[in-house]
Amino acid sequence: MILHELITYDTLRLIWWALIGVLLVGFAVTDGFDLGSGILLPFVARTDLERRVVINSVGPVWEGNQVWLILGGGAIFAAWPQLYAVSFSGFYLAMFVILAALILRPVAFKFRSKREEPQWRSRWDAALFFSGIVPALIFGVALGNVLQGVPFRLTDSMQIRYDGSFLELLNPFALLAGAVSVAMLVMHGAAWLVLKTEGPVADRARRWGMLAALATMALYSVAGLLLWAFIDGYRITSAVNATGPSNPLLKTAEVHAGAWFANYAAHPWTMGAPAAGFIGATGALLALGARRGGLALLAASLSIAGIILSVGASMFPFILPSSIDPRASLTVWDSSSSHLTLFIMLVTTCIFMPIILAYTTWVYHVLWGKVDQNAIRDHSGHAY
Repeated sequence: MILHELITYDTLRLIWWALIGVLLVGFAVTDGFDLGSGILLPFVARTDLERRVVINSVGPVWEGNQVWLILGGGAIFAAWPQLYAVSFSGFYLAMFVILAALILRPVAFKFRSKREEPQWRSRWDAALFFSGIVPALIFGVALGNVLQGVPFRLTDSMQIRYDGSFLELLNPFALLAGAVSVAMLVMHGAAWLVLKTEGPVADRARRWGMLAALATMALYSVAGLLLWAFIDGYRITSAVNATGPSNPLLKTAEVHAGAWFANYAAHPWTMGAPAAGFIGATGALLALGARRGGLALLAASLSIAGIILSVGASMFPFILPSSIDPRASLTVWDSSSSHLTLFIMLVTTCIFMPIILAYTTWVYHVLWGKVDQNAIRDHSGHAY
């Protein structure tokens, strides 16, 4: 028996669908509080010292947190090449704006402290706010568009034709999804600041975090109701060949009202994802009210995981539906890499993922504790 045949092709496809979800959640949970802290910077910090406290709370860890974004992009490229090709071509301008914002963030970290002039530092503070809110918003907008279907088609030779534009991505439902993303990351960032800071900064972060938790639950509820009432899902109408070739055009599919909620009826355990979104946000609200930063951070992480995984649970087996040619929609069963490629990647992941998790755990252990304002004031500690 060939080694990679130890795991069947359909099982590997399912494993990698789940792993992509894990990587997306990993990025949102780790880098999410960095983005949320940047969004909160103008609202929780009023003096230069307070702003430096906020910046130094995320300064030592934000670079390591972005490893999850690199892993996610690399995994999509290798495991789901058609998904990578369609999404990165169709969402090209949106991805460019996200990358520009993420590139601006380290520049702001490094250059802000080079001069002491208030105007100089206020400009870089604005850049940190921009680099926090833009990715948070656009990532949510992207998910909102995925749920509605993306205007692409495939030719018989598998060439991609994208018929949309950047402005079409900014439709009402997608902007609502973006608002959900911003609210949940602000909640997450506030929990982090309550955990890592003291005094007025922590108090203001707690208040903003409680508002963000309420907004997360409200906006997520509205998005779910609109998705159920007004937005059609997709379903496969032909036989499913889970071990067949990666050619989306071999199937037939159609737009069908209520299809995104069919999985919840067929598999009630999937209701755990949206339930986790609400339970986590409620837990974060209560923990922030009790000034329990660590518990609030865990609860906010649960909420983020639940909200993101609810998208995957609703859409399965679709990964990227096409709004103009449902037959071209990409699914778990017809858009992956080869059997051998998925197996090699899985073996590599089993080796290196524990190393990344161990290293990340060690870094957070070393950097545990609250930011010391006196060390910042005396220039005896902290980087920024």
